[in-house]
Order: sequence, then C-alpha cells, then structure tokens
Amino acid sequence: MSTVRMAAVAAEFGRDLEEDFRVVEGLIDRARADGVQLLALPEACLGGYLLSLDDDAELDAGPPALAADGPEIRRLAVLAGEMTVVAGYCEAGTDSRRYNSVVCVSGDGVLGNHRKVHQPLSEDASYASGDRFHAFATPVGRIGMMICYDKAFPESARALALDGAEIGVCVSAWPGARTQPSADLAEDRWKRRFDLFDRARALENQMVWLSANQSGTFGSLRFVGSAKVVDPGGEILAETGVTAGMATAELDVTQALETARRAMAHLRDRRPDAYVAENAVSGTPVAPIGSPA
Repeated sequence: MSTVRMAAVAAEFGRDLEEDFRVVEGLIDRARADGVQLLALPEACLGGYLLSLDDDAELDAGPPALAADGPEIRRLAVLAGEMTVVAGYCEAGTDSRRYNSVVCVSGDGVLGNHRKVHQPLSEDASYASGDRFHAFATPVGRIGMMICYDKAFPESARALALDGAEIGVCVSAWPGARTQPSADLAEDRWKRRFDLFDRARALENQMVWLSANQSGTFGSLRFVGSAKVVDPGGEILAETGVTAGMATAELDVTQALETARRAMAHLRDRRPDAYVAENAVSGTPVAPIGSPA
C-alpha cells in the first residue's frame, strides 16, 4: 500500500480500563468514518500512565498489567478490524516484571510490540526496560514504534530507519515542564522539546512520523497533547495543538520517501566508519550504530 490515510490522537486516559476502552472505541469509530487506515493512540491509553514522575512514584500501584496475548489486546484487535491501530499499555512480562509497552494490532491480531527502552526520572521504579528497536510489516507499510522518552535519543529512530521502517510511530505521555511551568501550555518549554524531537526524528531519517500523546491531567502531570503527523522533510502535515483531538493526513508514503531521499539521502550517505568515539576509560573504540559487529 502506498497512499495511507493516517491519524495520531491526543486524548485523556485513566485507570478505569472499561472507560479507556470506551474512549478507544469512540476514537476508532471516528477514525474509521474518516477513512483512516493507520491510527496511533497514546502511551498508556489502556490503564493510564503514572501519577507522578517524582521519587514517590513507587507508591503508585500503576496501571493493570496486561498480557500481550491476553483478552484485552485481543479486544483491541477486534475493535481495530481492517484498520492498523497502535496503542500503549502496561505489559505483564513472563518474568513477573512489568513493561511500559506499545502494541500494533489489526483484526488479524498482534503485528508488533515494543517495550520502552529509555526511562525518564523515576519511571524505572514502576517498569523494567526493553532492550531493542525493530521494524515490522503491516498492511500500511513497514512500521517502527517507540515510546515517549525513546525519541529523545536519535539512535532509537535511526535503528528503526536502518531496519527499513517507512513510518515511525511514537506514542507518549509527555507532560509539561515540572519546574517553572508555563501558564500557557502552548508556550511550555517541554512542549517545544516534544515538537522539536518529532520534527527532527522525521527529518534526519527522512521517514513519515506519527506522534500520539496524552492530553489533560493525571495525578500531578499535565500533558502537552500536540499529536501530529510529520512528513519526511520534517514538515507538520496535521496537529492537534495542546488540546485533545485527532491529527489526520493522507500521504503517498512511497512517493514521499523517494522525493525526500532523491538528492540528499541521509541513510545512503551515512559514514559509519567515521562515527567511532573512543571510550574514555579503556581507550578502545566504541562501534557506531548500524556498523558490523
């Protein structure tokens, strides 16, 4: 499939799983009525995020842990039907640990799953971390997923691009600044960072980018919304602003990638041999991402 109608959501979710599914079903129905084929829902949309990112976060019991092959994810897949839907949840690991995860489903079942690798502040008190980034095939093209803070590290999106991802999907529960917050959320410095990361990750990898985020408030957190669709040139095609909404755009993905990469192809023109930093402790070279082991 080349031309894809895609949408990224900014919405509010909490601990009540049944209420979350009611919201998700409404968003899927709305997207379906608009002809959307790929829908990105926020991080932790099934069960809510954490109440705080401070040191007392460990006092939060957190969202319910769901099995990746359990009834809740199957329910999401049934709701998705012919659409491809990406949604965040708390994953129950087989080792009794919990992971902040994102799943991609269609009516056929689970297409891909990602466990958040990078954990900000005290999030590691609630979740174990993932250890890899990978792309996978879907009905709308090859997708790579990440969660929130993952996108602050350029290696995350680059790993997905090198694995052939045509569309990057980042789901978030990205709040406004914790210190000296702006009264106007649209002017908040953490909101600006959120937007800059989205545009930079799309541009540097010349890939289509969907960014979903929570909106509203939960516990001590005030989320910046700002869901968006970004083209491979880093231009925002659609966005919600700081309020709840659905950013929708239609794009010929194959043509957009070919156009962006025609003259200056960032992946093609890489020089991995030049990206070796010397380990300050041992003095041995550190292999760059994407180089042979």
